[in-house]
Amino acid sequence: MGKPDRHETPILAALVHETVVVANYSSIAHVAIALSMSVFFWQSAPKPYLIFLAAAMSVTNAVTIALAIKFKDAIPQSSPSTIERGRRFAIGLAFTVGAIWSTMPYALFKDADGGHQQIVIATAAGLVSDAFVVGPLLAVSMALVIPIVAGSAITLCVLQPPYFEYISVLLAIYAIFVFASQRRLARYARERIHDRLLVAEQGQTIALLLNDFEEGASDWLWETDVEGRLRHAPARMAAALGCRIEDIQGQVLVAVLARHTRGGDPDGTVAAVARAMAGRDALQAATLALRIEGIDRWWTLNGKPYFSLGGEFRGYRGVGSDVTRDREAELRIGYIATHDVLTGLSNRAAFQDALATACESADTCAAALLCIDLDGFKAVNDRYGHGTGDMLLVSVAKLLQELAPRDAMVSRLGGDEFAILLTGQGRGEAEALATALVARVGMPFRIETELLAIGASVGVAVAPEDATDAAKLLARADLALYSAKQAGKGRAEHYDVMLDERLARRRRLDRDMRQALTDGGFELHYQPQIRLSDESVKGFEALLRWHHDAEGWISPAEIIPIAEATGFIVEIGRWALHKACVDALAWQGRRVAVNISSNHFKLPDFVENVFEVLDVTGLSPQLLEIEITESILLDRSYDVLGNLARLRVRGVRIALDDFGTGYSSLSYLTSFSFDTIKIDQSFIRNLRDRPESAAVVEAVTLMARALSMEVTAEGVEDVEQLNLLLSKRCDNVQGYLYGRAQPLCALPQTLLQIPQYRQDARWVEMPAVDDLNARVVRSA
Repeated sequence: MGKPDRHETPILAALVHETVVVANYSSIAHVAIALSMSVFFWQSAPKPYLIFLAAAMSVTNAVTIALAIKFKDAIPQSSPSTIERGRRFAIGLAFTVGAIWSTMPYALFKDADGGHQQIVIATAAGLVSDAFVVGPLLAVSMALVIPIVAGSAITLCVLQPPYFEYISVLLAIYAIFVFASQRRLARYARERIHDRLLVAEQGQTIALLLNDFEEGASDWLWETDVEGRLRHAPARMAAALGCRIEDIQGQVLVAVLARHTRGGDPDGTVAAVARAMAGRDALQAATLALRIEGIDRWWTLNGKPYFSLGGEFRGYRGVGSDVTRDREAELRIGYIATHDVLTGLSNRAAFQDALATACESADTCAAALLCIDLDGFKAVNDRYGHGTGDMLLVSVAKLLQELAPRDAMVSRLGGDEFAILLTGQGRGEAEALATALVARVGMPFRIETELLAIGASVGVAVAPEDATDAAKLLARADLALYSAKQAGKGRAEHYDVMLDERLARRRRLDRDMRQALTDGGFELHYQPQIRLSDESVKGFEALLRWHHDAEGWISPAEIIPIAEATGFIVEIGRWALHKACVDALAWQGRRVAVNISSNHFKLPDFVENVFEVLDVTGLSPQLLEIEITESILLDRSYDVLGNLARLRVRGVRIALDDFGTGYSSLSYLTSFSFDTIKIDQSFIRNLRDRPESAAVVEAVTLMARALSMEVTAEGVEDVEQLNLLLSKRCDNVQGYLYGRAQPLCALPQTLLQIPQYRQDARWVEMPAVDDLNARVVRSA
């Protein structure tokens, strides 16, 4: 069985209630008909029956009227059982009335003349029709009608054929029609009451929701009359306006809003609301900029005109909202979408839009673009942390804004990259600004307790001379910036067509070197490293060489930066490491030193890659020396010292290359014990002419000896440099003085031709000057 309808009892109560209400009128009608029939037939019908008919009908209907009056208002609130009893009682009364009337056709028809018989027929037909008005309960209607129809059918028996058949057919048709019609009306009555109950429930729900809405929501309901006056002024609206309900109740809505507009409604938002209401148009999220109690607020109004059933305009109803928070959030989101959160400068998206606009009008209004990259910022970030780095970026941003013209657009493109867009100014002004930027950014910045030194490289491109397309102008400014960095950083460069040729060459070399690695076009040449104590070859440093099919030998100084920038240096490094270890197997215990790029070293699998090469080639770990630069030590994005320690545990030697050219590697010398420190050739080159270079070399050798590290001097080219290095008690040297880098096949001959300068007659041992340095000097 299906789930019972929860509305069944209320529907039945309503049906019984309507039946009871109609019963009063129906009962009066029945009494009136009974009395009329008694009068009409008093001379022709039996008087006892007429008295019975009138009395019985009067008593029965009097009881019906009395009960209806008594229980009419109590029925809707009664219990289901009481309602059911009421239904049955109504059926019983209706049946009683019907039963009384069922005697009338037979009692009055048989002895009546033709005129009185017509009265009987008409009355019987009218009583059957009473089924339509006795009430919406089908059972009550049928209880009344069925006895009357039955009495009428019995009466037909006194008629002579064929009238009996004719009237019987008509009576049957009429009875069926009455039954079907009343059944349909009863069903419609149930549906009507059911719909009424649903509407009532929905109305209660809506009223509850509206009440909760007004009490708990931030919005409010408003209503105006025909003249636009507030008929319903909610408390929340009054509170939002900072006034009492009485102050706005009955006031014209548009006038209330106009009193709180900002500066006389410059955006015309209130005027737009007034026009819409005057035209009886719907208000759809009409946004109003108001100023309430000195504070800027934003409201939205939604509303529709409403009309009477006759189509007469009655006013407006709608919802008002204070959307200040949403509006502020939208403004904040819009700000974030176009500004850099850290510095407050325009971001890349806003910059690109402005650049595109500037390029579109470059034919009539020149534009200049400066791309700026900070030099040394990464080292500061790694050493002092991102917090300090962020404060430095903020200081740089403020400096750029101070130096740039008022109408210039200063943007942060990301990381330590900035851009300045000048409109209405040409190359001269842009280059002057770039020069000033380089000078000012190169001055130390005070960040809390630290004095930080960085620099700036600037690339300049101008529209329309260099490009009229935004993408091309940016690319060419970037190209000029790259040229400035390649030229030594801390300088400004402007774009010229030669830079495009250099870029094309870089791309061509990048493509060709990738093919060269696949085709075996790279080579390793080896430069001997000399132990000064006996001038023996302790090992070789592997150096990359590439003979281009069309251009001949390409300098490593040109191809290494390209490979570093593209990441291809990692593939080159893996090849070089494997190749060097294979070649070193034939060197009878001499070491091979391999330079490792920072991009390669910081890969998660670098250490495992070294171990794998050693396992595959069979080279002893003690014969491999990994050379790293100081920049690797400054990068905190991975565990540098941990990786170095893992290599050391395996037996691999670690050398610190180009020592003295970086920032702060001295602190790492106490954190990790390197096997070798290699002094950069820039110090060796000036060893004779600059006393400070000699002092640096001496300090490094003393420190290294105290830390049990070897010192190797790079770039030794003449005997005088060797003499000075001997005087500083340097351990090892390498350079053109003892031999250039040679291919693997030339190494046997190279070993036989290593010069022995310490056996030369021009060299003599001198007494120790102090306890720390034994000096070897050239005789006069």
